[in-house]
Amino acid sequence: MIGKDKKRGFKGAPKREQPEFEQNIVEISRVTRVMAGGKRLSFRACVVIGDRKGRVGLGVAKAKDVPMAVQKAVKQAEKSLIKVGLREGTITHEVKAKFGSARILLKPAPVGTGIISGGAVRIVLELAGIENIVSKIFGTNNKINNIKATLQALSSLKKSRFSKKDLKKEEKPVAKEKKEEK
Repeated sequence: MIGKDKKRGFKGAPKREQPEFEQNIVEISRVTRVMAGGKRLSFRACVVIGDRKGRVGLGVAKAKDVPMAVQKAVKQAEKSLIKVGLREGTITHEVKAKFGSARILLKPAPVGTGIISGGAVRIVLELAGIENIVSKIFGTNNKINNIKATLQALSSLKKSRFSKKDLKKEEKPVAKEKKEEK
């Protein structure tokens, strides 16, 4: 009975663990550096990672080939993660940010609105876990600067003072003290 107790094929293979962060490649561009012997070609990768629970980061890296550039960008993005304060699937208040010539306006939206945003900003908002938001890009259409302005706006959000649990605790009636009249 050879092979009966051994599992064959992919059935017995251990399942891969789900990665902690989702990644999205925003841009891959060919860049050159002029050397004495001519031009040297490399690739630049811009990657946004997020867990859809309020953490998001950006990584930009260069390498000789695309997979290495993406891998380096993901490592850099993991180091530059920011925490976004979410409340009921949206941001707590309206916020503006500027990075270079990119200007971003983010507005909270009611439930059911969805992500009304374009380009690279939409990718950041989706990976941050924001479900309802309205955004507007002013100025440049440079993807990297727009992402950096968006991250700057999200990191400048004030944390909401109360969570749902805190509000429920405060609703309990408080015993009234009797005032003595003189």
